[in-house]
Amino acid sequence: MIIGNGLIANSLKKIDSENILLFASGVSNSLETRSSEFEREFTLLKKTLSNNKGKLIYFSTLSIHDQSKQDSHYVLHKLKIEAYIKDHVEDYLILRIGNIVGNGGNPNTLFNFLKTQITNENKFVIHQKARRLLLDIDDIAKFLNTQCTHLTNETLNFAYPYYYDLKEIVGAIQKKINKPAHYDEINEGDFYKVSFDDNIAQFFSGISPDDYLQKLTEKYI
Repeated sequence: MIIGNGLIANSLKKIDSENILLFASGVSNSLETRSSEFEREFTLLKKTLSNNKGKLIYFSTLSIHDQSKQDSHYVLHKLKIEAYIKDHVEDYLILRIGNIVGNGGNPNTLFNFLKTQITNENKFVIHQKARRLLLDIDDIAKFLNTQCTHLTNETLNFAYPYYYDLKEIVGAIQKKINKPAHYDEINEGDFYKVSFDDNIAQFFSGISPDDYLQKLTEKYI
């Protein structure tokens, strides 16, 4: 059963199952501050769990590892839900997701933002020290299709395990669009390092960072 109707939920339709609860509903805006929005997700999760006793797969965020966001409402909310799941669910898998790349979704996600700025020939700013962990939306279903029944009570960091420089991403997008990107560089930005389980490393094995980035631009730009 799939709970949700957003980008992640729609990507899971091919692996929908009565025996697995795919909880992909919740606050999508990481800058959200209204407690009512977070409480809505929490209430829905509790209600859904009371009516379904199968395996739960919950989608969290890699931002939990970002020291600059430890006090954000979004990260604190995700940590609260993760803790609740670990205390109240017998069989679960929590996937902490990186920067998703797919068709549609939030226009302010990294790929969508850069695509819009370059297409419209707008000027933007690049933080030289920033790095990003990317994830093809389709890889979520592919991974779960082969691994979800084998992983019990695990919390996994899930993204392609390479820290992309923003200029690498901009370069790939502008090449696909065939327009130059207009941007200023400032000596700011940071990134956080995370550990990746052997299951994740194996899933992405054989694919180079350049090939993965090219695949993303070919599919979604």
